[in-house]
Amino acid sequence: MKFTKMQGLGNDYVYVNGFTEKIENPSELAARVSDRHFGIGSDGLILINPSAVADFEMEMYNADGSRGEMCGNGIRCVGKYVYDYGLTEKTAISVETLGGIKYLELSVENGKVAQVKVDMGKPELKAALIPIISEEEFVINEPIIVDGTEYKMTGVSMGNPHTVVYMDDIEHLDIEKTGPKFEHHERFPKRINTEFATVLDRHTVSMRVWERGSGETLACGTGACAVAVSSILNGLTEDEVTVRLLGGDLLIKWDREKDTVYMTGPAEVVFDGEWNQSSAKEN
Repeated sequence: MKFTKMQGLGNDYVYVNGFTEKIENPSELAARVSDRHFGIGSDGLILINPSAVADFEMEMYNADGSRGEMCGNGIRCVGKYVYDYGLTEKTAISVETLGGIKYLELSVENGKVAQVKVDMGKPELKAALIPIISEEEFVINEPIIVDGTEYKMTGVSMGNPHTVVYMDDIEHLDIEKTGPKFEHHERFPKRINTEFATVLDRHTVSMRVWERGSGETLACGTGACAVAVSSILNGLTEDEVTVRLLGGDLLIKWDREKDTVYMTGPAEVVFDGEWNQSSAKEN
């Protein structure tokens, strides 16, 4: 199986061309290739497939083999892959995901995609549709008790569920302890991606993320969008926000008139390779 390892701000996935490769058990394969000691090493697996409703389909799996609806960093890499590897000559493409069809604008430099702007669609704020169990229609700055501590959370879905929690010091947060407590909390029926954020000024927010099924990652594009939307909803920032992640910065804009979120950031190829499944060590 031929593959390409790519990363967007350090959020790395193994990409496979579904036009030429047929994967029988992608969930099992995702867990094996994601292993950083016995596999290729990644945050998950993304198959780039034909689509009946868009230019391409992004079929995404987390590092534990669970299916993911959408990944902002992942979809930027999909945009780079299909252009750089000759699957399209267009610089405006559509990509089908479980979180809906997303629209990408590719910025090309010297024949290669350098930056990708993604129309991430409408942020879903209704608690029942995120889903978050709440007595309120919207979860905005709402208290939640996690492991005996009260936090204030804001819920946003960007095609996948997020909760945003603000704190003064995210650098020293024990995210390996706190992250799983949020992920598996009873108020999140489908589990949750949790962003721990600090507002630096009206245009800048810093964050760390605990991703459902993958743990802490260097970046999460949908998470950055959720943080921007949450910060705007809570009156903490303007409508265009630079979100600082461990892996780098993303520019997020929430167009309130169109009710659409735009994300702009880089995508890079790490290396191409071939996975020999018969010789791969069993985990």
